Amino acid sequence: MFMNDLTSDLEIQLQGFRLTTAQILYHMPDNPVILQEFIWQNYDLAPKFPKLYKFLDFWEKKIDGSLHSVYVAKKELISPNDTRIVDSEFTLQ
Repeated sequence: MFMNDLTSDLEIQLQGFRLTTAQILYHMPDNPVILQEFIWQNYDLAPKFPKLYKFLDFWEKKIDGSLHSVYVAKKELISPNDTRIVDSEFTLQ
């Protein structure tokens, strides 16, 4: 699966990707007692989240702040709940 900048959000979702948000708490490098928050968001494949794990692996190798915790949420943007029947229509003039 190759995704580039020209791939639309709909095409990405049809390939099984879902909008994934990770709240990453990490220790400040100069003062490890203090926690800082970083929000990561991208399209990823649940439940294995390969893009998120790739990012976290990069973090562990290249960034000084050690990870404290990661909270993950995903949202299926295309879902049956997004449609509803409307029994009236209004026109503004």
